[in-house]
Amino acid sequence: MAEGIVSENGNDAEALVRRSNIIYKNMKDPQILKYVYKFKTINLLGKESVSGSSPPDVFIGSFGYPNVYVGPMIPPTYGDTSLLSSPEEWVGKSIENIVEYRSSLVRCMYKTKVDNVENGKVENIIKELALSDKFMYADATLKNRPEMKLSFDENSQPFGPSAMLKEVEIGVGSTNTKIENAYSDTSMNAKDAILELYKKGVRVSRIQKALSAGILGVGSSRKFVPTRWSITAVDDSLGKANLSVVKELDPIDSYRVYYLNALDNRWVIIMAPTSWCYELVEAWYPHTTWNTSNENIEIFSSSELYNGRKGYAEIGGCYYAARLAVSEVLGNEKKQAGVAILRESHPGYILPVGVWNVREHVRKALREMPQRFSTLEETFNYAFSKLAIRKEEWIKNSTVLRYIMSQRMLSSY
Repeated sequence: MAEGIVSENGNDAEALVRRSNIIYKNMKDPQILKYVYKFKTINLLGKESVSGSSPPDVFIGSFGYPNVYVGPMIPPTYGDTSLLSSPEEWVGKSIENIVEYRSSLVRCMYKTKVDNVENGKVENIIKELALSDKFMYADATLKNRPEMKLSFDENSQPFGPSAMLKEVEIGVGSTNTKIENAYSDTSMNAKDAILELYKKGVRVSRIQKALSAGILGVGSSRKFVPTRWSITAVDDSLGKANLSVVKELDPIDSYRVYYLNALDNRWVIIMAPTSWCYELVEAWYPHTTWNTSNENIEIFSSSELYNGRKGYAEIGGCYYAARLAVSEVLGNEKKQAGVAILRESHPGYILPVGVWNVREHVRKALREMPQRFSTLEETFNYAFSKLAIRKEEWIKNSTVLRYIMSQRMLSSY
């Protein structure tokens, strides 16, 4: 049972909508949350059109690849809607806030081939939105009324209502010159373009949209990249670029522990004065995103030692998102370290809200002052006091924690 590994420390639609503010305070059932937003967005569902200010945002699907659904994301509101598509600004927001942002965007779907990035009106509108520096007016005629099928995936932000696109027009907007320069350079490969934009301070979420929209890379090779694929591709590419420098640096000079509690996820980040190694270990309580019906706590992990890993991380895109956040901090400090990230997802984390949750909350945790220790014993005593699951369970399920322990023992000789 779940308790076995836990430390001691540790009715009708209108009425439902009227009670939504109360429900938000003690939301336990994801189906209720979906139901509430179905009726909060009822004005989106009865029309075969939508017009408003796109954040800007676009959607590239993966179903049927290489023939996929693409299109703009449009809310029925005007003005600055950038928050609806800026995960870097969602730290500190509730799950209900995030679902509300995303459920207000209508996903307008149009089928095309992934290599058809420069031909066709819809394809060019996707390009213009990806190049835009800020929100842009958009007006779409739809083939059907939007269907309210909230879609949740740990690898991407939630998606709200969707409908097949008939016609779409957009206004004139300003262009992000950094992204435009990368788009104009048709001889630069996508990996170099991603790194150049990152070094120029372009947000990771904007780089991911640019890659997804097919506006980066060698001209003849440009393709639409499904949204969920582009997110992990950018995190992975940037993390590797940072680590190519980090691995040549001296180790940190003490043990560190960073801690954060957000969205009912407890994050403990342990850094050790060793050569680079890294692991993300996630413990999912019953009735959470990836453990909806089990009575036991489920623990998953993926790791790498100094030479990296060969295959895709078993734990998925979250692994690369967290690694990017860690690589940024070590790169700025000009140090390397052994890093174990321990995540406890408690029952309040009722819906997956996207891999940004991992990247941005690990970033936030690492912005805080860490607790520093001279011994591993002190480090573990503090780190595991912040978690409900027993130390022995974490060590049993962690390659890097055991590696750090072995390095300590070797150094004592």
